[in-house]
Amino acid sequence: MANKDGSPKGGASKRIDEPTGTEFVGHEWDGIEELDTPMPRWWVWSYYACIVWAIGYVILYPAWPLLEKGTEGVLGWTSRGQFAAEMQTEADRRAPIVAALASIPIEKLPENAANMREAISGGAAAFKVNCVQCHGAGAAGSKGYPNLNDDDWIWGGDLKAIETTLVHGIRWGGSRETRLSYMPAFGRDGMLTQAQISDVTKHVMSLGENGAANQKGAEIYAAQCASCHGPSGTGDRKLGAPNLADAIWLYGGSRAEIEQQIYAPAHGVMPGWKDRLDPVTITMLAAYIHSRGGGEDFVDRTAKEGAAAIEARPETGAISDEQR
Repeated sequence: MANKDGSPKGGASKRIDEPTGTEFVGHEWDGIEELDTPMPRWWVWSYYACIVWAIGYVILYPAWPLLEKGTEGVLGWTSRGQFAAEMQTEADRRAPIVAALASIPIEKLPENAANMREAISGGAAAFKVNCVQCHGAGAAGSKGYPNLNDDDWIWGGDLKAIETTLVHGIRWGGSRETRLSYMPAFGRDGMLTQAQISDVTKHVMSLGENGAANQKGAEIYAAQCASCHGPSGTGDRKLGAPNLADAIWLYGGSRAEIEQQIYAPAHGVMPGWKDRLDPVTITMLAAYIHSRGGGEDFVDRTAKEGAAAIEARPETGAISDEQR
């Protein structure tokens, strides 16, 4: 029984809150007191269930770290093992596709639409891991890093040419077959004066209809630049000489940027991927890059040149049996 003020009879220190029948904790601050309300039963049972679950987890799965290794659990499960199993499952799923791509010359890949789709899909994934750091997520590149979405190719834009660039890189020391092209430093090495560089810059800008013609610059260009870039500035893929007559500039197209490139040219480096990626992944990457919008049709230049040579060969008459 309690007194009228809610305090227990017999002088006990605990008092009872009449509306709830709950004991007060016993302390008071500025007239505010706290009730000693017990936890809900569902919460208590949930707590017990968590304890049981934790004990079961410790028994079944790796849990406690030891000096050399951790407890393994009766199921023998590991996250590394699950990852390896998932990777193997995916590898098994992709095995027929990989085998098909490995058996097809890359220049013949577009002949099978299904294989081309698979190659582009795989190449998109490989591009996100290996190429976006330089060329960007959308392959649009930036200053010093080529845009792979346009049709301005320095070394060629068919599947075979792209594959060769991926395998051997550009100015990469890891392959003797790497793409090589070096432009002389006309200003730094004293080949041209600053005034001459200014004149030839004006001429180069006029090639793309981005400036007025400059006679002095045209003469300097013909003597110093046309052997690589061509008389009209359209470039030469065999030499890796870029097209100067379009609006695409790897290192910037302003007058100051072109002058700087003539004075002391920048030479970017792209690593070859033959030591890091397998041939099928490189094929997939080439297919993806080719599909970005600027890919070109493959032309068998060896066969074409051979046919041209045969056509150009003079008539010599029939071959006799003795000549055979």
